[in-house]
Order: sequence, then C-alpha cells, then structure tokens
Amino acid sequence: MDETFIQRKRTAAVLGSMVVPKYCDPKTIYTPNDIQTDMLSEHGLNLSYMQAWRAKEKALQFLRGNPCDSYNKLPKYFYILEKNYPCSVVKLKKAADDCFLYAFVALCTSINGWQHCRPVAVIDGTFLKSAYREIMLTTSTMDAAGTIFPLAYAVVDSENDASWKWFFEQFKEAYGERPSMCVVSDRHESILKATSVVYPGLAHYSCMWHIWTNIRSKFKKGHLQLHELYFATARSYTMDEFNERMLKIEEVDLRVKSYLYDIGYHRWSRVHATVNRTFTMTSNIAESLNAVTKDARELPIFDLFEYMRTLLERWTKEKLSKAKGTFTYLGHKYNKELEDNSTLSQKLRVRASTDHIHTVLDGVKRYIVCLENKKCSCGQFQLDELPCAHALAALRHRNETYENYCSPYYTRKSLLLTYEMPVNPLPDEGKWDVPQHILDEVVKPPAGDKRQPGRPHKERYKTFDEIKSKKYKVSCGNCGGEGHNKRTCKNAPKKK
Repeated sequence: MDETFIQRKRTAAVLGSMVVPKYCDPKTIYTPNDIQTDMLSEHGLNLSYMQAWRAKEKALQFLRGNPCDSYNKLPKYFYILEKNYPCSVVKLKKAADDCFLYAFVALCTSINGWQHCRPVAVIDGTFLKSAYREIMLTTSTMDAAGTIFPLAYAVVDSENDASWKWFFEQFKEAYGERPSMCVVSDRHESILKATSVVYPGLAHYSCMWHIWTNIRSKFKKGHLQLHELYFATARSYTMDEFNERMLKIEEVDLRVKSYLYDIGYHRWSRVHATVNRTFTMTSNIAESLNAVTKDARELPIFDLFEYMRTLLERWTKEKLSKAKGTFTYLGHKYNKELEDNSTLSQKLRVRASTDHIHTVLDGVKRYIVCLENKKCSCGQFQLDELPCAHALAALRHRNETYENYCSPYYTRKSLLLTYEMPVNPLPDEGKWDVPQHILDEVVKPPAGDKRQPGRPHKERYKTFDEIKSKKYKVSCGNCGGEGHNKRTCKNAPKKK
C-alpha cells in the first residue's frame, strides 16, 4: 500500500468508501468482523470492531443514501413507473402533514398475467427491517407451472383495519373481481374485516398450516396423532372421508373438534370450500416470497420498491424461457401430478356403463367416473380439476387422451400467456424526465419513533410449532404432558 494512504486518517468515511462494492447486492453478508479481517490482511490496518461497524454504516449510507431522503424519491419513482408501464396501478398516500402512510404497486405485467391464472389470491404481511418500522403487504398466486406469480406489493405503517382496507381497495382497482375468485391468508382479524368490506361475499379461506400452529399452542394433548389427522382431514376429497377423520380427532381431543367447528369448516377444509381452491391449501407461496425478499427488507423504501420491480423483471424473463422450453401439455407441477395418477391407474380395472359413465375397480373398492361432468366418486377429479387415477383408467378404456379434462389454468398455453408481457428495464435515474410539480412534492418519513437502539432483529419470532416441528415428543394420554406416555406418567394416581 502506498505511503500516502498510510498517513491518511482511518476515518469511517474512508473505510466505508473502500467496502461499498461489498454491499451492492442486498443478499451479501459482509460483517464488521469481515471488514476487520480484510483490512488487516489486505492493508495491514488493525481496526477495532466499532471502527469496522462505523465503516459498514458509512458504506451503506454512501450506497443507499439517508433513509429519510428515500421517501422524497417516491413521487418521481411512481411517476416513472406509470410512464414506463402503462395500465399499472401505482398509488401513494400521505397524511395531512405530508408524512408517508401507504404505497401500492401492481405492474401491468402482473395485471395482464392474472387473467391466465386461477383466481386464488394469497395474501400476507411481513415486517421491514429498515430505519422505520413498517410492514410490507404482498399478494401472489400460482402460475400454470405451480410457481409463485406476484400480483401486488405495498408498504404500510402497520397491519391494521385501515391499512388492509386501503390495500384491498387498490387491489380491487387493479384486478377487479373474477368469477370463482377467492382469498387465502392467515387468520389476521384486519384481513378478514377488510375482505368482507371491499369484497363482500368473496370466499375467504384460511391457511391450514396457521390453523395447525394455533391448535398446537392452544391444546397440549395428542399432538403427534392430531398432526396427521388434522392435515388428512383438511385435504379430504369426500364428506365421508372428512366425517370419519373428524370422529378420530374427537376421540383424541374433543376441544380441537369444537375449535375447528367454530372457525368454520369451509375456511380450512377442501371438501367444504364453496369455491374450488384446488392445490392452494396454505399461504406457502406468500411465505416463500417473503423468504426471497428477506435481505431486501433492510433497504430504504425507494430501494425496496426498485428491488421488487427488478425481481419481477428477472422472474418474468426466466419463467418465460422455462415456459418456452416446456414441451408437455401441462405445466411442470401439474404434469407431475398427472404422471403419478397415470402410474396408479395402470392396475385398475374398468367397466363401462354408458359412453361417459364408468365403474373403476381398485381391489375391493369401486369408484364411479363420469367423464361428461368431469367427476369421480373419489372427489379428486372435480376438486383438483385434473384427471385422477380412476378417470385416467376410464379414458384409457375409451382410447381417449386427457387434454380435454384438465383445467386450462394448468396448461403450457396459459403459462406462456401469463408471461407474454415483459417487465422492461427502467432508464438510469439521472435520465428520468419528471415534471417540476412532481419533483416539488414532499414526502416525509412516517410519524413515530425510528428503529430502537441495538442490534435489529433479523428474523420474525417463530412459533413453538415451527421450532419443534421436526422434534415431536410423545404426549401423555393421562395428563397431556410431553416427554412421557400414559404408562410412565408420574401424575397418575397411585394404585392402592
């Protein structure tokens, strides 16, 4: 290293400017300890941890600017979005004192692609880790390949009745309301209220996993048995299956049955759903989107919105390429389901009753398939909207192919149409042509305290079930405690 730099004062600004490239990608993990190690090995500088930490903070400030100033960039950024992506819905709402309240983005690419996906909107909210403690709300659905298709994203002050209502109002403006549309989310009260106000009469389902975590926290008895029973019950394809499994749940713990009844069977049971939700029994796709954006949630709000846009730009390009490279009639996920059903159908015997009605024998069990109505007595054909093993056996008996019996939302054609509109890149910020009245608009940071002192919490607080989900313990049938069984229970009354 040259003598000039040796004599230079080791300020945070100088050190920060040296490590700026390390933080260009939000996913990069480069800690103060890493700065200490690199400065010592590359430049012979022995830094304290605090010096390295200040260097990191300066580097982030050089790269991202002041979080407070990021809000003032939103008006011009949203203007450019509307200009470059016509028919998008982009909204910014401020309080009377010009403080930021809400911001919403639904790009025209997503609005166009939604028409070729099943109308099931999965809603979720997640906390941001930037200087101001806000919440990011997202809506997603599944494309014809069974992968995440983001619809809209927003940043709001908190998860409350007003913010969710505003979010759903913007979503309705962008996407309207389609026949057989439904919403899937966790059981947040504000989501339930907002949906009923903005979309009265719309089917609203609960994520079956979130209900299970509530069961585990509320009831301490028979978790090992209840886990398998509950999920099998939720996924039941016929009322007979459902009722049989509910009786078993009742035998384990009557309180759980009452709890599930109070929620409403239609909220979490596939067979009771008033609108067909097919494979979307959880809000996993929303959780997966949260995982993808985990590191970006530390960014200032302007950079966060731009990160989401570039994510959509990249995903649209990648998924269109995969769709063009798909040579099956159905998308990947549904083609795999069909192949599995086809394998199961090989051992079945078929007896035709009419041109469209067939009896399918699976050992001692008998199933009735009506190809004309796309129904099977097993329930799977009509609820999955994909030929079950019995339907495929009947089709093979008729020498007929499966294409006319699958939902159009599962096809390669729908997949190509979903991503036909690209997300084109934005020009460099220095070349944006923005009217003066937009540049003059003021957006202040949200009212209230900034992030509290100390190391910020990176992960959401996990439930007991998430921590222990792979470490099931034996439950006692006598006292409900874990770690022992009824025979070895010390709480049992002693025999006289």
